[in-house]
Formats: sequence, structure tokens, C-alpha cells
Amino acid sequence: MHCRAYFLLERDFQELKENNFKGITAFPVSEDLMEWGANIEGLQNTFWHGLFFQLTIHFTSQYNFVPPVVKFITIPFHPNVDQNSGRVCIDFLDDPEKWNTNYTLSSILLALQVMLSNPVLENPVNLEAARMLIKDESLYKQIVLRLFSQPIQLRENSLEFPKDPHKLTRSIKAVSFNDYYKTWSGIATSKATEYYRSSLLEDPNFIGEYYKQKKVELKHTKEWNLN
Repeated sequence: MHCRAYFLLERDFQELKENNFKGITAFPVSEDLMEWGANIEGLQNTFWHGLFFQLTIHFTSQYNFVPPVVKFITIPFHPNVDQNSGRVCIDFLDDPEKWNTNYTLSSILLALQVMLSNPVLENPVNLEAARMLIKDESLYKQIVLRLFSQPIQLRENSLEFPKDPHKLTRSIKAVSFNDYYKTWSGIATSKATEYYRSSLLEDPNFIGEYYKQKKVELKHTKEWNLN
């Protein structure tokens, strides 16, 4: 007998297919629907547009009372993505107390798509990306694009993504952060700080507006905590 989470994920999958969000696809890779793969393209009218990223999403039988675990397989050079694990740094995924049962698979993926071009720079998990974005946004863009153009093999223990062209928008090029350190060796490295804890708006329909507001903070670098 299927658990409650199974039926909720069936509902979420149907919602995702009906809305057909541009640049977003997701698909179960396990029969119990607890393991998913996803592809996200950066938003239009941003330099992330045209870049596609693979993710894994792990649900438990307690969904939707608790958030899933979301990780990038194609790890972007981004302040809110851990460069080693690919773990996403969004407060409602990190902190169960900030999770809302109104969130669905669609709202999670939409939030991730918006996050790419609208990073939160309070206590970033990737300090190098945050510092570079603050200091030289043009150079930051160059590095993102340069790393994305250098494909590497996916990890052996990563989930196998379906090859059906109707399920995937296009092939994905993975990013190696070793390439970043080799190419930009003059940039100091340091350990990442703890995940940021900035509040998301309770209603997922306003996620885009939340990140637009956060982007305005780029004008106030002295308020950021990058220590």
C-alpha cells in the first residue's frame, strides 16, 4: 500500500506537467516516487539563461510535513550552492520550521530557478562566489560561463537520468570546481559559513518578488556578512 507522500507526489507531478513551466522538468527515478531527477534552466533575460543544471530530489515518507533534500549534480558557481556537495542553501529547505506544507514540487523548482540569478548574500555557503559577485560581477559571470563550458563525468553514485528526449530538454554539462581553482588560482579559498537563514515569503507565489527584493541588496555591500 502506498504511503501518503506517494499520493502527494503524484499530485505534484500532475501539477508540474499541467503548468509546463519554461526551463523546468522533473521526473521520478524510483517506483515509490521518493527519488527524483530534475533539470532547471536559468531565467530568461539573465546570463543564466541557456545554462541547464541537473538536480536530485530525495523525499521521505513524511513528505509534505518535512522538506525534501535537494542537491545539484551540475554544481553552479553560486553563493547559495555548496561547491562540494551540491546542497542547495534555501532556508525553507534547510530548516523544517520554515517549511510550509503549501509548498509543492513546482514551488521548490521555481524557487531554485529564481535563486540562480538572484542570490542571497547573507552568510553565503560559497564565500568565493559571493565575494567575487560583490567585487566584480562581470568577472563572476565570466567564471560561471567558463566553468559550465568544461564538462566532466557525473559521479558514479549519482542517479541515472532518463535519456528520453521528451523528458529532458537537452544534455547537461557538469561543472568542476577544481577547474575554478586551477583557472583562478589567485583567489583565496576558505571554509564556507553556515547556511543563510533569511526568511522566504510564506506564499510560494511571491517567491520571485522576494528574490527581486534581495537583488536590490547588491547595492548595499557593507551590510553583508561574509566573515
